[in-house]
Amino acid sequence: MTSRYAAVLFAVVAMLGLAAVTAVPASAQGDMDTPAIAGLPYGIARANITITAGATGAPEGFTVWWMKESDYIANGNEWFLYGDTRQGEAFFWGTPTLNTNDGQYTTFRLAPNQSITLQIGDLADEGGLTLIPPANDVSTGGELEPGTSYVFCAYANGNAQIYQSGLTITVQSATDNTNCTFTQGYWKNHEEAWPPSCTPMVLGANNYTKAELLAILGQSVGGNGAISLAHQLIAAKLNICQGASSASIASCLATAQTLLSSCGADKIPPSGTCYLDPATTSSTTDCLDNFNNGVTGPGHCGESPARSTTWGKLKTVYR
Repeated sequence: MTSRYAAVLFAVVAMLGLAAVTAVPASAQGDMDTPAIAGLPYGIARANITITAGATGAPEGFTVWWMKESDYIANGNEWFLYGDTRQGEAFFWGTPTLNTNDGQYTTFRLAPNQSITLQIGDLADEGGLTLIPPANDVSTGGELEPGTSYVFCAYANGNAQIYQSGLTITVQSATDNTNCTFTQGYWKNHEEAWPPSCTPMVLGANNYTKAELLAILGQSVGGNGAISLAHQLIAAKLNICQGASSASIASCLATAQTLLSSCGADKIPPSGTCYLDPATTSSTTDCLDNFNNGVTGPGHCGESPARSTTWGKLKTVYR
């Protein structure tokens, strides 16, 4: 029996409250101290967690498990057997290329008491790891599902893919629901995230293609209220298309359409020459800007604090 699967067997025995059939030392040579885990703010398709190595570090990296909280509860507040397709695993062993914290992280091999923050769900393009996402998330590269609560745990590795510490406590975090908003700058720079159903888009009396809308977002305002208003209206409509509630800005949306309709068939620059005095558009532009920035409405995506909970069980897994 390999040490990896022996670890799982002893974990299952412990979970069931049975006596182990083979004596296992509480601290064998080479065992690593159990790391700590904590939840942080999250986003629509990811959850951020922080791993802090124990006094013995994580000399060959660490592994993170995750699954939906609903599956965890249905399983009696326990983790599944290793290899269950409802459970995700990421083995962090090498050099990060994505979760680098602006270059501050250069390895997943942690020194004693060293911490690292990761985005689980944002690992498809990450280097230095082995990723096995849950079966339901394979098609999205392991992205988490919006508006869903997940649980996470981790352990340190003394040797590649071998259990060398106990499991951390189980922590809980949730992803954002799509009932949240992004700024016009976000939509300008993330055209791949635009909901397909949102284009072509009506602004005022005219239809605009996605290419035309991107051109408007890239257009300097230059004192033209039609352009500044269009920037915020485009963002607001994209936010609504992705699921954000528009209840708080219904009147602003109607006013924005009326103002832009005053240009008739003349489109907004650079597609046309539509001009509006900023004095007539500023209040409506501000209303939409507040919505897109999360000042009003459902709030800005990814800025709600994560919930972190333990279930009072420290599950020990031996190598």
